[in-house]
Amino acid sequence: MNAIKEIAEVRPSSNQLAWQQMEFYAFIHFSVNTFTDKEWGTGAESPANFNPTEFNADQWVEVCKLAGMSGLILTCKHHDGFCLWPSLYTEHSVKNSPWRDGKGDIVREVSEACKKGKIKFGIYLSPWDRHEKTYGDSNVYNEYFKRQLSELLSNYGDIFAVWFDGACGEGPNGKVQVYDWEGYYEIIRRLQPKAMISVCGPDVRWCGNEAGHCRKSEWSVVPAELLNVEKIQDESQKIDDREFSKRISSSDDDLGSREVIKGCEKLVWYPTEVNTSIRPGWFYHAAEDNHLKRIDELLKIYYGSVGGNANFLLNIPPDRRGLIHENDAALLKRFGNTIEKIFQTNLSKGAAAAASEVMDKEHDVNNIFNKDTDKYWCTKEGTEEAVIEIDLKEIKCFDRISLMEYINIGQRIEAFRLEYMEDDTWKQFYEGTTIGYKRICCFGKINAQHIRLNIISSRWYPTISYIGVY
Repeated sequence: MNAIKEIAEVRPSSNQLAWQQMEFYAFIHFSVNTFTDKEWGTGAESPANFNPTEFNADQWVEVCKLAGMSGLILTCKHHDGFCLWPSLYTEHSVKNSPWRDGKGDIVREVSEACKKGKIKFGIYLSPWDRHEKTYGDSNVYNEYFKRQLSELLSNYGDIFAVWFDGACGEGPNGKVQVYDWEGYYEIIRRLQPKAMISVCGPDVRWCGNEAGHCRKSEWSVVPAELLNVEKIQDESQKIDDREFSKRISSSDDDLGSREVIKGCEKLVWYPTEVNTSIRPGWFYHAAEDNHLKRIDELLKIYYGSVGGNANFLLNIPPDRRGLIHENDAALLKRFGNTIEKIFQTNLSKGAAAAASEVMDKEHDVNNIFNKDTDKYWCTKEGTEEAVIEIDLKEIKCFDRISLMEYINIGQRIEAFRLEYMEDDTWKQFYEGTTIGYKRICCFGKINAQHIRLNIISSRWYPTISYIGVY
């Protein structure tokens, strides 16, 4: 695949479009590890350890909503094999814990709280199970895993994401488990056809690290071989190693430029998700109560992910009470308020725009001021450079500009500049590469009435669905 038109027309599925619009949501790591003060359990832990006496799923959802999150993904089973629902296929679950006298179901209460709070619910189910004796006997264990996966997908309402990692080790028999990924996918597609299959799956790509590192240029159109990278057993995480969460591979910084995809036989729409934890660890540890990420750190990740053509998955680990700790809740509320304040007033409202070229009347440049419609601006086919000038009608002070492409038909823009007019002269104040779903451009305060978007290069022809000035 070398023709630039073919590359430009690789596009997302309806599920991928809906997922991209979620932007920011929570990961909830909660299990027996919360009570043993471990990151990774061995599988030998007693269910008697699990007893969140003040568990309140509504509080979790409320914290997520105050942070501006659109959904929640729950670790229904981590590598230790302990199940947060009363699975029919193992005794290593909440049904043998003192919580709710063994009659409780964390997954059900969280899914119902999400529905009540009008945010989406997703599940994490670890393929690696250090408790299950059949692990390593690949065919037998795969059937066990599929039964548990089917339980979760059949009994807890709509699921927006099934999140897999590739962690893999040896079973009690000394053999390495071989996961039946295609078999897992078939069950998900059949039981929850609108669910995204994330990271070790065909719908969402891992950013490549757990440190919140974001690429300067994030392409959603990438070589098809990336679909299998996280499933390679030799490169999976096998030990509880904090260094793994800090790993950043510079060789992965460019995944979709013309140079990288040149000569690729097949390209796919495979958008990325940036995941990190609000704390140093993924599960709750009292020693980390005062070691949360700062607001400025969260903002940097937010701008790099949501504002860099990716989604942001932030882990919030509940404590032993079964509550989001007060420190985490307060920080997330401040963060949500900060984002809301920054973007509550769009200074481009009532502005007028002119473009160097437009395809036709249907694609008028003034479509860019309303992101809630399916209309957009574009040039004629084959025109890869263009300029949009915006008149704010009066001098206004701004330090953020949000740009969005109409990704329904592909990701096109490769390089752009932002300029403002001062004394009848255009002055550059920002230079960028990809836009994709969204690019949030951050810069020092500018006072100006006229802004210009100069699209330097694009694939086949550029599209813009929204420009917001803040």
